[in-house]
Amino acid sequence: MEKKAVAVKKYVINGLFIGLLALLLFVPSAKALVIRGLMEIGLYNPEVASKPVAAKPDLSGIRFKDAKGKTLSLADLEGKVIFLNFWATWCPPCLAEMPSVNKLYEQYKNDSEVVFLLVDADSDFAKSQAYMDRKKYALPVYNFASNLPETLFKGTLPTTVVFDKKGRLSYRGEGAANYASKKFVDFIEQLKALKN
Repeated sequence: MEKKAVAVKKYVINGLFIGLLALLLFVPSAKALVIRGLMEIGLYNPEVASKPVAAKPDLSGIRFKDAKGKTLSLADLEGKVIFLNFWATWCPPCLAEMPSVNKLYEQYKNDSEVVFLLVDADSDFAKSQAYMDRKKYALPVYNFASNLPETLFKGTLPTTVVFDKKGRLSYRGEGAANYASKKFVDFIEQLKALKN
């Protein structure tokens, strides 16, 4: 009788383990929750350089459109720090970093020197806006309205790119990161303070 109870317990534990593994493999929000937990303990922090300014790409041909069809060129945003994030609703690392992106956005949403563009890689406004509404995020969602150079986006999700006020590429990161960290907020403040 004891052997039977041990065998049943073993099957139950194995079944729970397989179920948990399947949940993490096939449910994006479950995987996002695990990644978010790792972000909160200090993993997945964005690596920002002490000298944040790099090359200046030609921004005039890089355009995005919002849900109302209004087109925005990155060149029109010169004089502002631009936080550009490529994401999708099916991407667990994208969903994991979204609370930190939203927290950063909330900190700067009334700052005329900082602009946020969250670009839905699937170009599905209805789906991406439904996600934002469900999570109560006010992040501005855009779609592609032009081709992008690979220096900005190679197709990896999530990808985050930050330009300084002169339009120079100052940060490019692939994968989930905690953008609400003090180090990253200090980096944004550095970019705002740059004079040349």
